[in-house]
Amino acid sequence: MPIKLIALDMDGTLLDSKGQLPAENARAVAEAEARGIEIVVVTGRRFDFAMPIAQGIPCDFHLIVNNGALIKSKDGRTLMSHLLPSGIARGVLAETLQYRENTSVIFDRAHARQVIMEHIEWDDPLRGGYFKRNREYMAEVKPLEDCLDGEDPVQVGYSGPCALMRDVMQMLESSEGANGYTLALTEYEKRNLSILDVLRHGVGKGTALREWIRQRGITREQVMAIGDNWNDREMLEFVGMPVVMGNAVAELKSMGYPVTLSNDENGVAEAIRKYTFADATDSARRKS
Repeated sequence: MPIKLIALDMDGTLLDSKGQLPAENARAVAEAEARGIEIVVVTGRRFDFAMPIAQGIPCDFHLIVNNGALIKSKDGRTLMSHLLPSGIARGVLAETLQYRENTSVIFDRAHARQVIMEHIEWDDPLRGGYFKRNREYMAEVKPLEDCLDGEDPVQVGYSGPCALMRDVMQMLESSEGANGYTLALTEYEKRNLSILDVLRHGVGKGTALREWIRQRGITREQVMAIGDNWNDREMLEFVGMPVVMGNAVAELKSMGYPVTLSNDENGVAEAIRKYTFADATDSARRKS
């Protein structure tokens, strides 16, 4: 069945290991859109952190951001929203008080005060680069619970060394309130950096993609998804044509899905041309 929609993870997939968008990937994505294939960028990033790079894709597309909590148009309109209830967020913050320096609360706001922390360590060796690139969107509130003043956040987030984030995840998984939220983990082992998102119960990349294609009248068999990390697993399991990056975490590569080239070898462009353009050509030949 010809592919009608391509869902693309961003970091580690669409972007190379330096966090840049390769021209070859951008060309392949634009060519797919020109052939009538819908494009959706599916990322753990916030919209305003994703768009400076996504603008390099010279075609129309939508974005599933915050690991599935929000779906937005390219001009920033929120088309779907599944926020984390503030009461659940308060419980999560109370449960993980010892990890407060690694904790943030993220909101769906137009510009300033999107990312709230108790204290921002601008020169943090792991996270300082992110903090500085997002300075205009960040703010400090102490105690952190005070930012939950009636507005539900998108998520509670944790970031830091991989082992530490595994500890946070284990704590939250075993918490009495664990049935009130969903956890999404992203790991970059080479950088010893991990990101753990606490989202509304049932929220994920795959769930958001399912909701989106239902509105678009597209079946799961007509969707290809490309990803590289733990938080992509649900999305890959859902679609009819899952493709794993050559640089993906070992678990994804062991699931038996097709594996494309790495993100430093334009793996996205290779997968699009191999699995969607070939289908379109074969379909045209059959019709003729």
